[in-house]
Amino acid sequence: MADTNFDVVVVGGGPGGYVAAIRAAQLKMKVAVVEKQHLGGICLNWGCIPTKALLRSAEIYHYMNHADAYGLSASGVSFDLEKVVKRSRAVSKQLNGGVGHLLKKNKVTVIDGEGKLAGPGKLKVTKDGKAVADLTGKHIILATGARARSLPGLEPDGKLVWTYMEALVPDIMPKSMLVIGSGAIGIEFASFFKTMGADVTVVEVMQQILPVEDEEIAAHARKRFEKQGMKIISGAKVTGLKKAANSVTVSVEDAKGKTSEITVDRVISAVGVVGNIEGLGLETTKVKTDRGCIVADEFLRTDEPGIYAIGDVAGPPMLAHKAEHEGVICVEKIAGLPHVHPMDKSKIPGCTYCHPQVASVGMTEKKAKEAGRQVKVGRFPFMGNGKAIALGEPEGMIKTVFDAKTGELLGAHMVGAEVTELIQGFVVAMGLETTEEDLMHTVFPHPTLSEMMHESVLDAYGRVIHM
Repeated sequence: MADTNFDVVVVGGGPGGYVAAIRAAQLKMKVAVVEKQHLGGICLNWGCIPTKALLRSAEIYHYMNHADAYGLSASGVSFDLEKVVKRSRAVSKQLNGGVGHLLKKNKVTVIDGEGKLAGPGKLKVTKDGKAVADLTGKHIILATGARARSLPGLEPDGKLVWTYMEALVPDIMPKSMLVIGSGAIGIEFASFFKTMGADVTVVEVMQQILPVEDEEIAAHARKRFEKQGMKIISGAKVTGLKKAANSVTVSVEDAKGKTSEITVDRVISAVGVVGNIEGLGLETTKVKTDRGCIVADEFLRTDEPGIYAIGDVAGPPMLAHKAEHEGVICVEKIAGLPHVHPMDKSKIPGCTYCHPQVASVGMTEKKAKEAGRQVKVGRFPFMGNGKAIALGEPEGMIKTVFDAKTGELLGAHMVGAEVTELIQGFVVAMGLETTEEDLMHTVFPHPTLSEMMHESVLDAYGRVIHM
């Protein structure tokens, strides 16, 4: 390389890394991104985007199988798994190329390889064990992401026991499947394979599935999943796997210590993720780690001046949109921009793209009460909404949680069709410190699903109209 000295060097080209690089370039900094595999990171290549492509195929397949409910007819409905997977990979490939174009457009230097710190301000880049470059940077941003967590005795083998990587490119459509974990990743894959015809069992160690969600919303989602034929065993743990040639027998222990065995074609391990902190040369710096992640302050600064951490490697919530926003905060603070706001993690929305969809922001009702808040809670069912009924999606609910004294919107929680697109309305409202009065006076268009957001607010204050 002709030039190895930069203002900002970003290690990792995922959502946090490439956004940080582009923002730094916009602010007239000289920027390099070091990426060892795929621009766009896990999210774009092996996570958020390709799973949504698979789920879209499943959604259309579901509607084709229920065409009669809409006065339509479709016979001989089937799918080609290879084509479904091929479409998903093509979507990721297109967006991967788009990220490369954006970096080039912004004159960001992209270096193919692995970055390792060699002390403050220094980074060695290697590829397949061979030296590529020695870089120097006034500021080095670590954005190395995370990988699937593995539990002892339940390690994925890529054949019978899958991580999300293998689940995205299945070589067969299993007739039966067991998913370990009911967080967003586990439930999305459970929903996909169930819709495509697999007999799916989900095992969750907590009593509540979708553990980070509001209890009421999670309970509604569970009823819908079980109505679809999904088996859910909560308050239980997988204690062992016995592999045969083309099946796995799973030992499941319930809350009372009783063990049962379930034999399935494939198992998906979805027990969370852990930050990629190994091999970064952190030992050559003052950077601290905690529970598999790098410790960083509200502006993403580590204990080593000039070294920062953003995204999954900087800790939960491990979401692409959180990583992107952290990238912008980090770079704008580096640039010395005035009025840089630190990340408020209480206002980060979460979305799960199962069927039905689940979305939320802020405190659950339980968390608000545990925090000592007096609350007013509003609820509105999809059944009371004209657009939902016209769509043939009458099952679902929107729930809002307000501070009874101040009218502050503390949280919003949804389950049902397209709620992942609706939640942003409440995210904006919370960001603007909107009160219940502001939301009541807002005019929502008719007929839309968004009207239910209005009605939920009205319900919290005894003024609901259509229920």
